[in-house]
Amino acid sequence: MNVGIVIIHAKEGMAEKFASAASQGFKHCQLISWDPTLWTDESAEEIKRLSAEHGVEITAFWCGWVGPKRWNFTEGPETLGIVPVAYRAERVQNLLDGAAYARKLGVADVVTHMGFIPENMSDPNYPGVVAAVKCIAQDLKKNGQNLLFETGQETPVVLLRLFEEINTGNLFLNLDPANLILYGKANPVDALDVFGDYVRGVHAKDGLYPTNGRELGHEVKVGEGKANFPALLKGLKEHGFDGSLTIEREISGEQQLIDIKETQEYLNNLIATL
Repeated sequence: MNVGIVIIHAKEGMAEKFASAASQGFKHCQLISWDPTLWTDESAEEIKRLSAEHGVEITAFWCGWVGPKRWNFTEGPETLGIVPVAYRAERVQNLLDGAAYARKLGVADVVTHMGFIPENMSDPNYPGVVAAVKCIAQDLKKNGQNLLFETGQETPVVLLRLFEEINTGNLFLNLDPANLILYGKANPVDALDVFGDYVRGVHAKDGLYPTNGRELGHEVKVGEGKANFPALLKGLKEHGFDGSLTIEREISGEQQLIDIKETQEYLNNLIATL
């Protein structure tokens, strides 16, 4: 295992972002992008150059989509991912376009949030979600790419069921242990019993469980929440995971930099004990 960092894709300042990651000792990153207008040939060439120049490998392309997004329990089901019918067609195209951009970068793994996938297989919306995911997965498969679901809105069993039903062989997980906790969906260590063999990427993030029924729990620095990273890394190793633990600290300012550095040291020390 190794420790990576997220880099946010933007119109300007990418040279500084890659230089900063390298100066902090990171050799791996996930590139997170929510703006399809940036997915151009020129941008891809710049990002590839910066990645090579600074020695920071892009392990996955985190592909966002257009339209509203509300990270809560009240509006989230109607706004997140490809589950809402009103946004599905456009967002499927976003993901296909993002995968095409990732190919220009030479990146095989495409990550996204799919939304609140129905837990009830009899839900009339469920077949449409399955068909949409299968469409994306098949397109990526013919191009040698994988589709990774970032955990959060779904229970582990829902994800396992969907992977088994679609069965294209290129559906995997970007395990965000904090998200499982923030959404109250699972204990991430125990969740490995359900979907551990599908983990292909990991967000190093921690959090606390919800304390009311409308808002998510709170993200905290790795090691201060409920994720139990010592046990989690041990479980990941038992399931054969040997990829990047990509630090994602969703605050800003000086404290973010402090927390990232401390998390980097914490995780490197844990990896050394495995």
